[in-house]
Amino acid sequence: MTEHPRAPFAGWAPTSPCTPDCLPDRGPVASCVRIAVRAVALIVSLLGAVLGTPVLPARLRDRWLRVCSRACLRSAGVRLRVVGSDRFTEPGSGVLVVANHLSWIDVLVLDAVQPVRVLAKREVREWPVIGGLAARTGALFVDRAELHALPATVAATTDALRAGAVVGVFPEGTTWCGSAAGRFHRAAFQAAIDAGVPVQPVAITLRHADGTIAGGAAFVGDQTLLDSLMRVLRMPELVCELTMLPSIPAGSAIDRRDLARRAGEAVGGVTGVRHGIMPVLVEPVPVPVRDAAAA
Repeated sequence: MTEHPRAPFAGWAPTSPCTPDCLPDRGPVASCVRIAVRAVALIVSLLGAVLGTPVLPARLRDRWLRVCSRACLRSAGVRLRVVGSDRFTEPGSGVLVVANHLSWIDVLVLDAVQPVRVLAKREVREWPVIGGLAARTGALFVDRAELHALPATVAATTDALRAGAVVGVFPEGTTWCGSAAGRFHRAAFQAAIDAGVPVQPVAITLRHADGTIAGGAAFVGDQTLLDSLMRVLRMPELVCELTMLPSIPAGSAIDRRDLARRAGEAVGGVTGVRHGIMPVLVEPVPVPVRDAAAA
């Protein structure tokens, strides 16, 4: 296992020590034809989401985005497996969905289960296609370099939750390689407390078809989005497991620190990596698996 130093912290913008050096050498590679077909199918699926989302009525928008997100995953060669419930909450009920962060795949996975208003760094807005889609689906963009913007971000998240939105947050603040993990930062959890809504922890793992961890699918360090995308497209098959953990009522926590700790421990129990205590492994929780592709 790679030894990871503790992540530095610049202002309130978290950083990760994970770099492309953490990623394993490429293993088996899909055929050139398969890679090309995947790339074209992925572009078509993304364009379908971008073009369809703004024009559909609200009652159909979430269903369309869910269909397109699943199509994007299939196009990229990613098979989704869901453990537990098939949705985060009932329509109209606000909930803060918190997950560990490995890759750009994570956002598609959340939307494939139930579309979320993701809390994303400001730079995502500038990404081709994906940035436009995020904006159209109500993403809450945050400037992580500006500490004074944090209260406004928490307030906007609180308002969205009170209005019944499903808000998706990656509390580590950045991506990690999977053999180590960052601590769950507390700010977003304050929004759940202020809005009086539960926190729904979910754990995400990326594996090869044989069940081994697919470390090469992580999107870390100074990797470009294109490089990460091509790494995934070259893999013969990738399985993304999303484990739905018991929700945590905001009122059951002492404060936001306690809420963040409990969510991080729940996620770490599935991934086998403690958040903020690196790289100590814990015993994964055995859970039944339901293949979303068969749903």
